[in-house]
Parts: sequence; structure tokens; C-alpha cells
Amino acid sequence: MKRILVVDDEDQIRTMLTQMLSQEGYEVHTAENGEDGMSLVGKYSFDLVITDMIMPVKDGLKFIMELVRDYPDLRILAISGGGAIKAERYLTMAGYLGDIATLEKPFKRDVLLSLVSQQLEK
Repeated sequence: MKRILVVDDEDQIRTMLTQMLSQEGYEVHTAENGEDGMSLVGKYSFDLVITDMIMPVKDGLKFIMELVRDYPDLRILAISGGGAIKAERYLTMAGYLGDIATLEKPFKRDVLLSLVSQQLEK
């Protein structure tokens, strides 16, 4: 069973992603921000991290930079609904950090699951 970490400060998003991914047979762990996510990555072996870009404490960009540095083989999917700047710009920045899939919120279930599957097959 593939293990996925979902990192998002919005409880509704974490719950929705957990339900979608669990229904597909994935083991899902969650965290509210990049700092909590980093401590979980240190404890468990994840096949994929799905992270929001705009979060308190440690945002997605800092979190992704640490993941790429410390766990270069870990697959990453960055998601964002935007904030002070458009989601597209946050996601473009994430893409510059490596082979990172990106998805803008709101997204359709089948698009998310397709990206998850693609990332896990790499």
C-alpha cells in the first residue's frame, strides 16, 4: 500500500483528500503545515507528499525546498488556490524546484487521482 502525506492548513481540504485517497487504497497521513509535515516525513517513509503552497508556520515553498534537499527521491504534488498572488505563480515557483507536479484549486477528483498515479509511477 502506497503511503501519502497530505499537508494543508484547511481542515476541509485535508478531510476531502484523505477520503478520496483512502477510497483508492492509499494510506493517508495529514499535517496542518510544512513544519508538522517535515516531522512526519522524518518518522515515516512516504511515497508521495501533497502540499498546499500557502500555509502558516512553514509555507509550501519552504517545505518543498527542504523535501527536495533532504529527500530527493520523494515524489511531490503542490496544490494552491492562490492568495496575495495567483495560484499559478506559486505553482510555477514550486515547479522550478524539481520534478514536482502542480495542481490549482479547485480541482476535479479524477484530475487529482490521475496526477497522484502519475507521480507514484515515476
